[in-house]
Amino acid sequence: MLTRRLLLAAALAALAMPAAAEEPPIFAASELAIRGYDPVAYFTEGKPVEGSAAHQLMWMGATWRFASAANRDRFERNPQKFAPQYGGYCAFAASQGYVAPTDPAAFTVHDGKLYLNYSQRIRRTWEKDIPGHVSAANANWPKPLKK
Repeated sequence: MLTRRLLLAAALAALAMPAAAEEPPIFAASELAIRGYDPVAYFTEGKPVEGSAAHQLMWMGATWRFASAANRDRFERNPQKFAPQYGGYCAFAASQGYVAPTDPAAFTVHDGKLYLNYSQRIRRTWEKDIPGHVSAANANWPKPLKK
């Protein structure tokens, strides 16, 4: 009888537990997408450029910063064009079916899209087969956001 009560109590406790949390759709360290770097600059400057609090906007639940008002306005008109793929999570991790944070300096612009990676070392792995990794990440995404 005691065992049955313990099993019932355990089952009820499991049902009372909150559902597993999902990752937010945009990777934002300290609420800042791309750790405060300007997503447009990857396309116009070919490198990471720090954004400014003077030129920022909210999109998809994260704060995006830009190096200039012009870049902010370009992003606002067409965020899908400039936002990193897979919500700014590591593109290689997405290709493997999980999420990981990113380093703004570990980036690739490929076929007009921005991809971020966890580190320069992971970026080198990513670059060995970008089309294959993109295909795998596209097939996986957004499933890795769900824990």
